[in-house]
Amino acid sequence: MKEEKTKQIKKRIKEEIKNTISSIKEYKLLTKPITPENAIGRVSRMDAINNKSVIEAALRKAEEKLKQLEFIKTQVDNDDFGICIKCYKEIPIARILIVPHSRYCVNCA
Repeated sequence: MKEEKTKQIKKRIKEEIKNTISSIKEYKLLTKPITPENAIGRVSRMDAINNKSVIEAALRKAEEKLKQLEFIKTQVDNDDFGICIKCYKEIPIARILIVPHSRYCVNCA
């Protein structure tokens, strides 16, 4: 892969890591326990608990994405970076820039 593309990909991965860390921090704030002393009704409390579980799922997904991004960051300089791990065809640069942590081409994903 050309050095210009590699720089572009590294920059994109760095941006994505920064955004993902920011999202994780936000999700952690939103998943704090709901204290019983808050004067909210039973239905509102059930709604808050449901929302909390949705946010917890988003938090787990963001944490997994961060792990994948950190791994991909270590792989950018390898010769086989940008090659689909299923069909072994080159992944288009546009896909790598959109989903930098993907290790599959569009067809195999």
